[in-house]
Amino acid sequence: MRPSGIVDVFCEGSPFDMGLAQGTALRAKIHDARSNMLSSLESFRIAQPRWMPYPVYRWLAERKSDRFLADSAVGSFRAMDRRLDGIAAGAGLARSAISLFNALEPLMCSVGGCTACPGACSAVAVRGQRSATGEPIIAHNFDFLPLVQPYYTVRESRPQSGHRAFEFTTAPLAGTVDGMNDAGLCIAYDYAFATDSPTGPAVPISMVIAEALRTCGTVAEAATWIVSQPRWGGALLMLADADGDIASLELSSTRSHLRRPVAAEDLLFHSNAFSSPELREVQIPDDAVYTERAPTALRGRRLHQSSDERDRRYRHLLQTTSIFGPDELSAVMGDHGFDGVPGEFTPCIHSAYWQTTACLQLYPRSRRIHGVTARGTHGGGESAARRAPFVAVGPLVVSSAGVELPQAALASTMAVWLRVAPLAFAESPPALAMTK
Repeated sequence: MRPSGIVDVFCEGSPFDMGLAQGTALRAKIHDARSNMLSSLESFRIAQPRWMPYPVYRWLAERKSDRFLADSAVGSFRAMDRRLDGIAAGAGLARSAISLFNALEPLMCSVGGCTACPGACSAVAVRGQRSATGEPIIAHNFDFLPLVQPYYTVRESRPQSGHRAFEFTTAPLAGTVDGMNDAGLCIAYDYAFATDSPTGPAVPISMVIAEALRTCGTVAEAATWIVSQPRWGGALLMLADADGDIASLELSSTRSHLRRPVAAEDLLFHSNAFSSPELREVQIPDDAVYTERAPTALRGRRLHQSSDERDRRYRHLLQTTSIFGPDELSAVMGDHGFDGVPGEFTPCIHSAYWQTTACLQLYPRSRRIHGVTARGTHGGGESAARRAPFVAVGPLVVSSAGVELPQAALASTMAVWLRVAPLAFAESPPALAMTK
């Protein structure tokens, strides 16, 4: 894996030390999230009784969350419990305050809690004949609340034992939304609507992902391990590894289904709806509609409409393009629908509630992650995010203007201009038409 300037926090050592590093480095973000973001989160405030002051409601929610997570700290997840302790210590907050953020994830996609899935999200995985380089690639849209976007965090975890990992998460979370470890295992997390509840102590799926990245090296290992763990919530996980395996893992609190590409297809995609009959038995019904217990912007809408429409569009886009590289995948994930107008049902979501707030591409074989968020980085599909002006002056540079050049060709072209040896791993040949 390649260290990058976009990493917000490096977490190394024991589980407590890793949490302490995160809480210390992200202290300001965590305090702001508790003081400002949480009070504005309608899906959290909906359950607050009108007669109860907000500070009392938040305090009770924190205590309840902490008791649940403490009871779930068994087996592999004792380390996560200590990591929560560390985050709280580093942030200078009570452990219960951190527990609430970590418990919101499963609560918000539970029918018994708040009837509002916490995000939309979609993922595409290609390999083999459908990949421009043959390397497996996961492309993931993290469709979430813009309110939460300022707290997005890129973390590098270096545990005492197990695999190192680069992870996309939020400032108060011990778990992981998307990640890749040093063995090349990649996992991307889409939320799902599930109605079943865990039969005993269980942890949020984001914590299961973090532990899978620490302990597993392949898709097969990760799928087997994840399914065996007590978990709380609904999810569709896209997995890929350095050997070229890809899979979609559907999860509820009590059920699971692993889906791999059909023969010679080398492609998978999903959004937020289960495909297997067994999982659909515990999914909110297809005709379910958001009620008054949901955020205002969602009320009266069919829960699965966005997922159904996005799946239809993805199916069309993935059938009309045969081979996918970074540009093709960015175009798919940044698509604005059949009429080119962005909305709540397009792959790149623009709605009054959810929006596509981060786009990532994960490359397990070359151990790379490309991403774009509101604060920059790279990897977006919009032309404004992908086009960049360059001015070149030198004795071997042909004088010209308005030249369109793939960015992948810049390094090899500059090598010619500078009279240095050709680049062994260049992805594109030099632009000889621009060279004297």
